[in-house]
Amino acid sequence: MITFLNGTLAEALPTQVIVEVHGVGYQVLIPLSSYDRLPALHSHIKLLTHLQVREDAHVLYGFMSDAERDLFRLLIQHVSGVGPKIALAVLSGMSVTMFKSAVVNGDTTSLSKISGLGKKTAERIVLELKDKVGVAAAWEAASAENAPSAAEAGVNDAVLALISLGYKQVDAHRAVKKACAGTNDKSTENLIREALRILS
Repeated sequence: MITFLNGTLAEALPTQVIVEVHGVGYQVLIPLSSYDRLPALHSHIKLLTHLQVREDAHVLYGFMSDAERDLFRLLIQHVSGVGPKIALAVLSGMSVTMFKSAVVNGDTTSLSKISGLGKKTAERIVLELKDKVGVAAAWEAASAENAPSAAEAGVNDAVLALISLGYKQVDAHRAVKKACAGTNDKSTENLIREALRILS
């Protein structure tokens, strides 16, 4: 099992990176949440990884934080019908804190707006993770302490709103991030308005 890569960031795209370690380039699939935290190209990077061995390929998934990798593993190992592709979509669609809060509160509406997730999958995620002994209880305690701030919730709602309007997850994410940087008014309505202007 490859647990992490310690090397140089050779290439970076929103969905994958290439990390060079001692002259070998490893292609790693990543969520948008990790893409946002990548260092500059050709600089040092330590990327946490999860290796999936399939009959036809060995696929590496990478994460910039323990929380992201833990959630990815929880989804693929404990929710029936959820594979790496959907788990990456979940991490790309909302922050780990927002996701935990949605599961604790049974908020399938927000979850089902994530690109690639339908209502049934969202319901299954909530049901199966809430039933995981200790998970929901621990998350509930954490959610009380680390409840998403109004700004985080606004950003998340803006991204989900753009996705529901038909924009790709990557584009919605990027536009809202730009809108955040360019305005002091971080209300959901304003972020959507600014993001739509950027996307048009």
